[in-house]
Order: sequence, then structure tokens, then C-alpha cells
Amino acid sequence: MPPSRARLPLTALRSFEAAARLLSFKDAAEELRVTPTSVSNQIRQLERDWGCQLFVRKTRKVLLTDAGRSLARVVSRAFDEIRIEVDNHITTSRKAVTVAVGPIFGSRWLVPRLSKFYRMHPQIELVLHQGPRITNAEQLMTMIAVDWGTGDWAGLEAQRLFAIRYSPVVSPTLLRERGGIRVAQDLANFPVIHQWDREEWNAWLRQAGAADLKFAQETIMRDSNHALQAALEGQGVVLGTFPFVESEIASGRLARPLTLELHPPRAYHLLTRPGGRALREVDAVCAWIEAEAAQTL
Repeated sequence: MPPSRARLPLTALRSFEAAARLLSFKDAAEELRVTPTSVSNQIRQLERDWGCQLFVRKTRKVLLTDAGRSLARVVSRAFDEIRIEVDNHITTSRKAVTVAVGPIFGSRWLVPRLSKFYRMHPQIELVLHQGPRITNAEQLMTMIAVDWGTGDWAGLEAQRLFAIRYSPVVSPTLLRERGGIRVAQDLANFPVIHQWDREEWNAWLRQAGAADLKFAQETIMRDSNHALQAALEGQGVVLGTFPFVESEIASGRLARPLTLELHPPRAYHLLTRPGGRALREVDAVCAWIEAEAAQTL
């Protein structure tokens, strides 16, 4: 056997791919139906054999190193291609299409529409990945991705789907407890939740003429779904992402005390590789997403 093939332990690479995608040895073990110790040992053996560190181990989570991220991109794409080849030509007549989406787009926009998609395309199987932010073609590890940006992705085809708007939302209970919000300056009495960083809140305050406002308490959350859940639990005011929070406003679970909206320059885009839509099933998924997005206000 050639030396290069001897250095490709496929079982360990499968464990690595799952752990890299889920950023958890425990979750990877559950998916693969093995023990977390088995996953950990296989990855440590890879690191010893290849003389490089793939993960940074922390108390409750693991993070990819630069070498780990580079390997994950290649391995994830390879396993997806193997799986799709088997699904498409060997085990079933159904066609599999991989789609990467961010957490809030996936949970608040795509997932609620899946039953409609399958009624229209029962022969296509969607494989959903939680996608990282993409800056170029090398980072696209699926057949399709939806990402947020200005439309400039090197080496990729980008179709604009829809823009979003930001406006403060808060639980009615917290609103009553803190005395209401009638003008932007009233936000000084409330705890505030930032999504990822302070950029959007700072921009909204500038637009409201309250750039120097200091909040009573500030929390930064890196996941938009976590920030929204915190707002629902009365933990603070968050810049609601419209149209994703329309249902919470309509049901009264969240209130929108101020009408001022921030319109960021970025929007959601559908990303594919050049020529990627030549596959009939990929084009069908893209066309469906575009049609649904055209109805999104």
C-alpha cells in the first residue's frame, strides 16, 4: 500500500469530521453511536501520527486549530460527496442536496418551510449543516449555502434573497417592571443584549440621536437564537431581527416599543459554486429558496 494511503485512517477521519462539525466529542460520539472516549482516542491518534494539534480542548467544549479547520473543510466535503454519490446512484432514487445555513436563518426561516418544500420535491433530501460565515469559495463545504453579506464572495455565485431590519424588542413583563420605553433614552433603565458585538446597537443609537447612551447592564451573546431566547425570558432588550421575530410580536410574547428601524447594508444571499446549479436537484432547491424569499417582507 502506498505510504500516503496508509496515513488515511478512515474511521478516525469520520470521528474527526463529526467532532469538527459539532465542536463536541460527546455529540460526535452520539451521532456515530460510539463512546466519547473512542472519539477522543481516535483524534489523539491522528494528532500523534500527523504531528499536529487539531483541537484545543476546553472544559466544556473543543475548538478547531488552524490545522483542524483546514482539514475539516476537506474532510467534510469529501464525506458529503461520498454520501451523496451513494444516495444518488446506489441506495436510493432520492437526490441529496447539502445546504449550510446560519442558526437564526435555519431555525426561524428555513425549518418552518421544510414541509412545504417536501410536498413540492419529495424526491429530494436536504442535508442541513450549520454553516460558518463564508468569505470565499474555499470555505463553502456544501452544495448550497445561505450567508449574510454585501454580495461579494470571491469565486462564488451570489443571489440576493432579502434584507433584514433591526428594532428593539422586549418581553412585556420586563417592559412593565422597568417603567416602559417611550423614547430611546429610556433604554438606559434596561439590561441590553448584544448579538455578537456592539456594532448594531451602536448604529441604532446613533440613528436614534442617542449615541452617548449608557445601558444599565450589557450582555454579549454569539448566537442570535440565544439572544432571542434571553429576550423572551425577560433577560433584556435585544435588537430584534425582522422578519424573523414577527410571530413573537404578533403573539404578544415580545413587544416592540419603538418603531425606529436600522437597515444594515448587508442582506441574505444564496451561494453556489460556478456551475453548481447545473445539477437539477441543486437548481430545484435554489429556485424554491428564491421563490420563498421573494415572499418574505
